Amino acid sequence: MTSREPFVIAGGGVGGLTVALALAQIGRRVLLFERAPAFREVGAGLQLSPNACRVLRRLGVLDSLMDLAVAPRFVRLRRNSDGADLARVPLDDAESRWGAPYIGVHRADLLAALVDRARANDLIEITNDSTLTGFIQDERGVAVTFRFDGEFRRASGAALIGADGVRSMVRSRMFPGEADKPVYTGHTAWRTILPAAKLPDAFRAPVANLWFGDRAHLVHYPLRAGSIVNVVALVEDAWRGETENDPDFWDTEGDRRFLLNRFKDWAGEARSLIGAGETWMRWPLFDRPSLDAWTRGRVALLGDAAHPMLPYLAQGAAQAIEDAAALSAAVAENQDDPAAALSFYSAARAFRARKIQEAARAQGEIYHLGGVKAFMRDVALRLSPSGMLRGRQDWIYSA
Repeated sequence: MTSREPFVIAGGGVGGLTVALALAQIGRRVLLFERAPAFREVGAGLQLSPNACRVLRRLGVLDSLMDLAVAPRFVRLRRNSDGADLARVPLDDAESRWGAPYIGVHRADLLAALVDRARANDLIEITNDSTLTGFIQDERGVAVTFRFDGEFRRASGAALIGADGVRSMVRSRMFPGEADKPVYTGHTAWRTILPAAKLPDAFRAPVANLWFGDRAHLVHYPLRAGSIVNVVALVEDAWRGETENDPDFWDTEGDRRFLLNRFKDWAGEARSLIGAGETWMRWPLFDRPSLDAWTRGRVALLGDAAHPMLPYLAQGAAQAIEDAAALSAAVAENQDDPAAALSFYSAARAFRARKIQEAARAQGEIYHLGGVKAFMRDVALRLSPSGMLRGRQDWIYSA
């Protein structure tokens, strides 16, 4: 087996598809295995910050998103009790400040753009309805087994990239043991998409709204040229994992009565938004310990498999996209030594990803403060110049 054998990718989410395109762009063949029978419209909105959009632009994906994307003029930080503004963080100069736009897109639209570009590339072979079941490696390459059409099959390549999410099979084989298993954080995201036509006109405005509350917060912003509104309610709860062993546990419908009760003391605008959602999909948030290295020989992790990102900085998809760019750059510099390339990739990315992981965890605590601490946070936000609040994102968006 030569070093010019294809790279094998487990997982056809944002990270897996992006790294497939990035590797193909430097001339490497890719075999991508995706568990789902087809790429379907699942999930909800994503906020793609400039650090992600720069990579998507280089891969030729960004332009195909812009007709459907909404670029918010600012983030509006609000208090839950009365909806009062605490601060506004400008985003309308994202292109000039950070070198790319800040946009909101439907996850399905991003996946469709990535899939279309990948299927049009002769170097990328995508196999749906295929679940990776195991792998071995030696100094010549990797061999994987996967289940397809009810049968177990084999494939081989120069390296394996585990882009298979927070419950990654690849990671569990690389780092076996209880200490590395996914752990429920005590936070659950509830998601819904609302037709903008059924909401007041103000909800169509290109603004990202972020409401702070005691042990909960609310996010909403328009998508698809303002035709729909993405709503996410994140709460601390006592979810017990009754569907935890289901691979689609994150795509389970929840009881909206829970949310109506949980947000009953919030301002009327927030309550009306919660009440407008007939169907809410519940997504328990899991985390895993940070890793010092994401590779073992010719096997590497990427995206949530390497560094699960809590959504409080809106960096989950963005960091997977950054991973893809860094991995392909390392391979381009070490075409004849995939193991070395993956080691360089891990070294280049692990510190930054861990720093953003930790910042997202801390941000979630700030969002969910109550009592005196919440009052102090609100006062600090009101006294902070908008430019200073925006500047706090430079280290993420400019990298």
